Amino acid sequence: MSGQNTALIIIDMQRGMRDPAAGKRNNLMAEHNCETLLATWRQHSGTVVHVRHRSTHRNSPFWPGQPGAEFQPEFTPLPDEQVFEKQVPDAFSRSNLEQWLLAREIMTLVIVGVSTNNSVEATARTAGNLGFDTHVVADATFTFDKLDYAGVLRTAAEVHAMSLANLSEEYARIITTEQALAMIGNND
Repeated sequence: MSGQNTALIIIDMQRGMRDPAAGKRNNLMAEHNCETLLATWRQHSGTVVHVRHRSTHRNSPFWPGQPGAEFQPEFTPLPDEQVFEKQVPDAFSRSNLEQWLLAREIMTLVIVGVSTNNSVEATARTAGNLGFDTHVVADATFTFDKLDYAGVLRTAAEVHAMSLANLSEEYARIITTEQALAMIGNND
């Protein structure tokens, strides 16, 4: 599989995700793994797409103009990398992401970022439904502790695992950073 027909989709790697108010999280190596994938995609001139959440709620750290809405420095897009902004979890909703990918004949997506059970899952579900060969990198995504519908606190690890289970084989393949690196031709 060549990097030319595979896009790395980096979701919501914004400064606000580092805010302690977001809560306890899992997968503390996720940013490192995302950085490794980004560096490798860039080295191989692969397609990189950055997705940024722009909240419609003024009190959100993701409200436009707030520091939390900006990309984490390690994930600042290069001039030749595409950026899509969204106001809902799904990066395909109300954007031209699908058309942009199809115009470039990109049918394989490698999705990383945050949060697993929200924007990552929503985007991966739509990608799978649209017919993209979709991969979610389990160790390059993370989420936060969350109360379930019955009011039981679920750990970030539990929420992460359930979200990946929701996606697995129906909407996406769940892979590791190592497997994603192999997709672009790097077996290190």
